[in-house]
Amino acid sequence: MESTILIRNARAIVTCDGQDRVYYDSDMLIQGPKIVKIGKNLTDPHDQEIDATDKFVYPGLINTHHHFFQTFVRNLKTIDYPNMTVPQWLDKIYRIFQMVDDQVIYYSSLPAMADLLKHGCTCAFDHQYCFTKATGKAPVDRQMEAASQLGIRYHAGRGVNTLPREEGSTIPANMLETTDEYLKDCERIIKLYHDPKPYSMSQIVMAPCQPINSYPETFTETVTFAREKGVRMHTHLGEGENEIMVERWGKRTLDWCGEIGFLGPDVWIAHGWELTPKEYEVLAKAGTGVSHCPGPAILGGFPILPIGQMQEMGGCVSLGCDGSATNDSSSLLDSMRTAWMMQAWHSKQRGGCISPYEMLKIATVNGAKTLGRNDLGSLEPEKGADLFMVDAGVLELTGTLHDPRNLLARTGVTGNVWLTMVNGQVVFQDGHLTRVDEGKLAREGEAVCTKVLREPCEAFHNLG
Repeated sequence: MESTILIRNARAIVTCDGQDRVYYDSDMLIQGPKIVKIGKNLTDPHDQEIDATDKFVYPGLINTHHHFFQTFVRNLKTIDYPNMTVPQWLDKIYRIFQMVDDQVIYYSSLPAMADLLKHGCTCAFDHQYCFTKATGKAPVDRQMEAASQLGIRYHAGRGVNTLPREEGSTIPANMLETTDEYLKDCERIIKLYHDPKPYSMSQIVMAPCQPINSYPETFTETVTFAREKGVRMHTHLGEGENEIMVERWGKRTLDWCGEIGFLGPDVWIAHGWELTPKEYEVLAKAGTGVSHCPGPAILGGFPILPIGQMQEMGGCVSLGCDGSATNDSSSLLDSMRTAWMMQAWHSKQRGGCISPYEMLKIATVNGAKTLGRNDLGSLEPEKGADLFMVDAGVLELTGTLHDPRNLLARTGVTGNVWLTMVNGQVVFQDGHLTRVDEGKLAREGEAVCTKVLREPCEAFHNLG
């Protein structure tokens, strides 16, 4: 018999369901991994009770684009991203990435996942393309190990770069793989980790890094293999590479992807700020989603996505933190606030700002749709018990409680949440991760960062 938890007396439960319901002064019954019932004064038998007095309850946030391994290059003085184009930045940062080993993968994934959990994110996709001579084929395995320890729901994007620098990429030889070895490893990790069942804690996505850094067959073979195996696909697109693609192939990236079949409801892209309104319409008609990453967009000075217009076209926009090389935060709450503020500015230029609540749904409902998870994204019976709680009884929120749906992005609630639950398990509460010794992991991680990256990076910088 699965254990049951009763969340008692929540001040508000913001469901993000199809009717946009909010339950006030209500309870939620959870059995095993799923929500069973929401209502007032529930009397059902239960094994555990959580007192949610003064708490606002929200669906768990869903992150649709990240690069966990980059947390070890945060706050790095040697990389001045705002003064570079994306290809220039890639050329410089990859020289550092090639030093990454499997210990860096493991210990850099832990802080990214911890940051996400502490800020209400319960399900995360990571685009892992850092396969070096030192990591071997272990990165996804090490990340699955980290995710299992912390208790986060994890979708691993198995990335790859196959085109050498001498043929026009930005990739050092130490980070190149062949298409065949990439496909072989995809087959291995799909067998090991891809669970398509409801309430699955792990899935695999085939995710070549970007068209300018791989041979065309890497993408065409991905399309064939992913659809044969029933897994989703992802890549970077529309982030400054179009000039290179036109020069190389005589067409823009989206046209190139359309011709080879790398579009459809089983595909989503990251960024897309370089795309045109006509191209957003192409994405919408294909059912291909866009993961909007506001942090690096601002840092890089890129155009603001017209999210309202894209959604009116029928497009699905979700939210991502992106990697810590271009966003030193792994807080999706912070990304949600930033994204909404960007849209508010954008609306002054174009009109039609989306509401803070709509931004919450982008980070929950749309995130679930993007990852193909119709068992997640909202709080309602039979959905997975993924949620977070904010303490609304604190002094700094006094006077803001009129509308819990708009509260987060509008008032800048971006600090640690009070509680995070994944799959019916409390994984973070009242300032503490419940399953690990944070101090021990932090000390171990700092030692690995210093040995493998920090000291070599400083030496590399000193050499000019």
